[in-house]
Formats: sequence, structure tokens, C-alpha cells
Amino acid sequence: MATTILVVEDDLAIRNMLCFSLKQVGFNCESVADAEQGFVYLTKQKADLILLDWMLPGMDGITFIQRLRDKEHLADIPVIMLTAKGESEDMVKGLSIGADDYVNKPFSPPELFARINAVLRRCGADESDEDKPLEVADLVLDMQSHRVTVQGKRLTLGPTEFRLLHFFMQHPERAYSRVNLLDYVWGDRVYIEERTVDVHIRRLRKALEPSGHEDLLQTVRGVGYRFASSLER
Repeated sequence: MATTILVVEDDLAIRNMLCFSLKQVGFNCESVADAEQGFVYLTKQKADLILLDWMLPGMDGITFIQRLRDKEHLADIPVIMLTAKGESEDMVKGLSIGADDYVNKPFSPPELFARINAVLRRCGADESDEDKPLEVADLVLDMQSHRVTVQGKRLTLGPTEFRLLHFFMQHPERAYSRVNLLDYVWGDRVYIEERTVDVHIRRLRKALEPSGHEDLLQTVRGVGYRFASSLER
């Protein structure tokens, strides 16, 4: 079945161009003009990926992502932000609240397709993984249900944080540099800045805070990050 991409973009010309281009390369494409219409669509059908304009009438892209990540049945949908905002602070803000990648306008279709395929690959590559659930200090990651729980209570993680946690839980007590993590979690064929790792580490720690597991994710000065095999109480 073809991958379905939901385009949330208020500019009709860009919306039509995106859907035409996506269909040309084999994707299904649905499009809406604002964030509220996006949620109406998602109540009826779940998309595999969302292309989201930053500046939208009414609810902006940032608020849309925050609401999306708060909804358990929608939280795992990857999001690529489309934005004319080229400042690094804006990029970091978008990633920090739940975007999985971003593309600056104007962009070329080949660049966009490459980023879409990269996000789909890293967010969906483990769906068929038959590994048994991983457990560290009552923190359980189950690949079959794509859930993270602590004593039966679910923690909400975005798709990139889920993959990052999965990697760490598979390799506890080993220090990895940002470059290592980019290669192993994002893939060595994708160009992403190293500081993107820091943004997702902060998001993962924040997701682990309610259960008190944020200290499992340790900073190794001069190296990068390490995931502990137990909590120090």
C-alpha cells in the first residue's frame, strides 16, 4: 500500500505543487489548508507522514505539533516542517517541540523526497523487528506495540525519540559521540547537523522525567552520551 502524506499548507499553489509532485513519485497525498482541517482529517484516517507549514492561519505549526504529540493515537506520526524561517533558533525550536525534520522554502522536490524517505526509513524501519521487549530499571520498550511504559503506564515519545531510546536500550553503558548517534539512529546517508542530536536528547530526557528515568541518559563530557543500565537512587 502506498504511503499517505498529509500536506498542511495554506498556500494553494504550494499545496497543489506538493501533491502533484508527491503523486508523481508514488505517494498518496491528501492536503488541507489549515491545522484544524488537519486534525479533522486525522480523526478519520491516519497519515504516514505530515508535511506541515510553519506559518498557518489560526493555529500555527508549532501548536499543531504540540497537540499532535499529546494525542496517544497520533503521537508517532513523523512531521517535516516547511518553513521560510531560516534562522537556527527557529530550526531548534521546531525540533524541540516535536518535528522530526525541516525543509526551508524554497526547496527542490528531489531534496524534499530525500528527506521524506529518510524520515520514513528511520521512523518506520523497526516496525517489523521481532525483538523481545527491552527493559531497564522498570522502563520497558516494546517494539511490537511501539510503546514505552513504566509499571504499565505509557510514556509519550515522538518517533525519533522512540528510535533513539531503542538504540540506547540495546547498547547500555556505552558512550556514543553525536556523529555515532547520527550514523546509527538517523543513517549515514542523511545530512543532519550534530546539534540536532542534542535537541532530541533533551526531548527524550523530558519524556522520561515523569517516571524519574531521565538520569539514565547521561552526558559524557568530551565524548557524547551514554545510557545507564540502572538508576542510582
